[in-house]
Amino acid sequence: MLKVSGRQQTVTDSPEGCGGTATALRISAGISNGNGNGNDRTTDNCRFSDNWSGSGFNSHDAIRDMQYDYLIVGAGFAGAVLAERLAAGLGKTVLLIDRRDHIGGNAYDELDAAGIRVHRYGPHIFHTNAKRIVEYLSNFTEWRPYEHRVKACIDGLLVPIPINLTTLNTLFRADMTPAEALVFLAERADRLRDIRTSEDVVLRAVGRELYEKFFRGYTRKQWGVDPSQLDKSVTARVPTRTDTDDRYFLDSFQCMPAEGYEPMFRAMLSHPLITVELNTEFRQAREYARFRHLIYSGPVDEYFDFCFGKLPYRSLRFVHETLDMPQFQPAAVVNYPDEAVQYTRITEYKYLTGQIHPQTSISREYPSSNGEPFYPVPCAENEALYKRYEALANQTPGVTFVGRLGTYRYYNMDQVIGQALSVYAKIETQSRATVQKGAEVAVSDDAEGRVDARPRPATDVQLP
Repeated sequence: MLKVSGRQQTVTDSPEGCGGTATALRISAGISNGNGNGNDRTTDNCRFSDNWSGSGFNSHDAIRDMQYDYLIVGAGFAGAVLAERLAAGLGKTVLLIDRRDHIGGNAYDELDAAGIRVHRYGPHIFHTNAKRIVEYLSNFTEWRPYEHRVKACIDGLLVPIPINLTTLNTLFRADMTPAEALVFLAERADRLRDIRTSEDVVLRAVGRELYEKFFRGYTRKQWGVDPSQLDKSVTARVPTRTDTDDRYFLDSFQCMPAEGYEPMFRAMLSHPLITVELNTEFRQAREYARFRHLIYSGPVDEYFDFCFGKLPYRSLRFVHETLDMPQFQPAAVVNYPDEAVQYTRITEYKYLTGQIHPQTSISREYPSSNGEPFYPVPCAENEALYKRYEALANQTPGVTFVGRLGTYRYYNMDQVIGQALSVYAKIETQSRATVQKGAEVAVSDDAEGRVDARPRPATDVQLP
């Protein structure tokens, strides 16, 4: 049973001009720390480990002197969750590295020059139906209730997306009931039997006209290919409704970390057995770090030196701007499906944070095939290439691949957290079984006690 307590927090500039108050929730749930006690650490008055440095280490001497149980590559959700669980749950020492200058991966947020909290890599909205994930994260943050709403600029009008009754009545200047809207969509839907692509999914749901207005241009910009070339899973994520519900997500839990994502990650990584080193490349770290097992959340093709060729990813470029006005647009996000508009969407961050501020900060997103990898591109050809890397990964001892990039999957945040918790559960089970049997797991070290985490024949015993 979740225990919820709240405090009032004033919110202004709400979507559609609705004001009021929101409640920051504290949901408490015990997390095992390996000795039967609940983990009651919170974001309040949290302290970092003395080993942690926000700007990275100037010298690797201290790291060379340490023997770590785990080296974890990537300080996003996958890496941070596993680092916290291994340290707090099993008492393992962890060296967590990231090539960027901050923790939190793509979910990283920060205060801009105006003092408005923005998401450096675009809006990250937390939503889930998984109680165990909410309970886990609630050990590190309070919550601000938030239901995400998105509008799309279509024919000069701002209408709700996902498509709903309001969308249809506005665009077609109608006054349909839900039942009439259902018939309206059914009459326009293509009667396709074999659904293989993202285009097929939308055509069967809403027909050609709405597909062209809402999906084709946006998808071509976002993914760099036509929807007819993308796996059906991409557009299957976006529903169509015949009622007036304009929420983007319908999950049972929809909230934002009350103080932001970065403070939540900071609390997760405050355990004294976790050492965080930023501005550090994996190839650099494995030359000086000593560790027993590697958890890798970077691009799987990069780990294997692109031996089968590069896996396609989409990247994003963000242009952030602070405006001298309290509100810029009528919703947190406005999509621009028209291919004549270079960016895909504009986000206004005060909707997400509930901040009261005389100015507002926005960002425009420009998709690209160059830059840091953000999204795996799901299609049959890319999946076949990934399968070759996956087979190689399965034959590589001493390494566990996790996360969007490590397993080439288009995951939501809660799915990445769920994957990390499942990986930890397997490690915990193996570790407990090993202790019970009184067995020691052999580790193949080099002459200096390092594990060679490069690809090699599967001859060593793999640590959990």
